[in-house]
Amino acid sequence: MPAKSLVPRQTVWIDLENTPHIPFFRPIIRELEARGLRVVLTAREAFQTVEMAQRYGLKFTKVGRHYGQNSVMKIAGLATRAMQLMPFILRERPSLALSHGSRGQILASNLTGIPTVLVMDYEHSRNPPMTRPRWEIVPDVITDEMLHTTNKTRARRYAGIKEDVYVPEFKPDAAIVDQLGLRDRIVVTVRPPATEAHYHNPEAEALFDAFMERVCARDDVRAVLLPRNRAQREVIEATRSHWFKDSKVVIPRDVVDGLNLLWHSDFAVSGGGTMNREAAALGVPVYSIFRGKMGAVDRALVAQQRLVMIENVEQVASRIRVEKRVRGRDDAPRTSRALTDIVDHVVDILSIEKPALKTA
Repeated sequence: MPAKSLVPRQTVWIDLENTPHIPFFRPIIRELEARGLRVVLTAREAFQTVEMAQRYGLKFTKVGRHYGQNSVMKIAGLATRAMQLMPFILRERPSLALSHGSRGQILASNLTGIPTVLVMDYEHSRNPPMTRPRWEIVPDVITDEMLHTTNKTRARRYAGIKEDVYVPEFKPDAAIVDQLGLRDRIVVTVRPPATEAHYHNPEAEALFDAFMERVCARDDVRAVLLPRNRAQREVIEATRSHWFKDSKVVIPRDVVDGLNLLWHSDFAVSGGGTMNREAAALGVPVYSIFRGKMGAVDRALVAQQRLVMIENVEQVASRIRVEKRVRGRDDAPRTSRALTDIVDHVVDILSIEKPALKTA
């Protein structure tokens, strides 16, 4: 699809709610701006999102924070953040709201008549009626029955997985090897389960503990542990102090480039979706201890033998291979159409929505 000429210049508003949104949207921002669009950003104080956005050099307005696991507080936090976004909306007057799951942005936009585009790759996430998007952009393995938008004709699809948007641009940096003391060890990157997420299943915590105990019983392994927030890190350090004996387990004190860490790892074990799929996109062996409902993207990766699901404690010992990774040409990130597909869809949606905008 050729680039469209958009006159007058229109504004795309992207809301960053979680750390994976930063590397995902960075090339999309670049390509949208190359098409002549103005892009404005907001970011939520949660899971090091603000710190990572700053590290990537993104210009954004910080709005709101995360309200924890309690369902009542989540609802209150959603309404509060939607209201906090209103001054930004009135100031920037966006033509389109784009996110990868920002319910706060969608709610605020639905209340003010701004067309919303949700890029979604997990069909089991919750979107109550007032937070349903007008448009949806999804991987091609997502079927119509899995969509959140009520109008299936407003769905657009892209090839591959969302990690294909930015992984092909990744360039390894070997400095991390000495920074984290990874030389001459079997290296595993570990992401604990998202205990504050609505989809969390406590079974994942048992798998996480079992794997970490297995790692700490060996002298030739170094685990780089990436807690999701400060509270989770503090709980782990307070209750699992023996994991950190002899530096068998290290927690980076500063934000690290997750792709670079995965690239220099021999394998990964994660209780969440993004890191699993990043490892798969890089060709790094990856084991999922996620125990929520499996999504279509992960089912496809399992079928392609790019992801191994761990379903019980016994499989922690029998299925996870703690060994050095044999690297070859296939390790190099591959090019994909995902980035072009998504940008083309956003531009096309803008051309369709242009006559109906209430904020223009």
